Amino acid sequence: MIKAKLYDIKGNPAGEIELPENAFGIEPNVDVLWQYVKVYLANQRQGTHSAKTRGEVSGGGRKPWRQKGTGRARHGSIRSPIWRKGGVVFPPKPRDYRLRMPKKMRRLALASILSDRAKENRVFVFEGFDLPKPRTKDFINILDNSEIDYKVPTLVITRDVEPNVIKSAKNLPKVQVTFAGELNPYRVITAENVIIEKSALEKIEELCQR
Repeated sequence: MIKAKLYDIKGNPAGEIELPENAFGIEPNVDVLWQYVKVYLANQRQGTHSAKTRGEVSGGGRKPWRQKGTGRARHGSIRSPIWRKGGVVFPPKPRDYRLRMPKKMRRLALASILSDRAKENRVFVFEGFDLPKPRTKDFINILDNSEIDYKVPTLVITRDVEPNVIKSAKNLPKVQVTFAGELNPYRVITAENVIIEKSALEKIEELCQR
């Protein structure tokens, strides 16, 4: 049975809460996590890099000087790769770096990293956030009341898009806010502390269902 500390909307301790077993109580699969990170980072690449070969660089249509008799090395084009402003040998060209990963493996990766954070007691559950309007100071007061260290990479997960929480956390360099619908393992991997809105636990459990 995996439990996490529970806090009210002001950030005051309110006991403990039991976390869903299939999302927070499994044995982390390190190999799947490594594979997910590899796929995720590959899919972030735009693949728009490009350089010109000697055949694509403008100019160089004629032989710069005759083959023999000048005392200089023989050359056929001023756009040879060994010349300044010449072409590039084996240049990068636009390509698609995207990789695919089965849905079950993605869900296993999410459950693995959430379970790892839960076992390290780095998962914290809030009843909600008392933010009637966007204000960083109010959000900091809530975190200070909970005594959670937000000066290390911290991920806040809400059930739905909450503009007040997003805007209030914008000035905190180490705090990121996401909602359950766009949660992915990489965002959890890059966070040391994970703060979850209580109403988001059910959605996270669905995301980890295999």
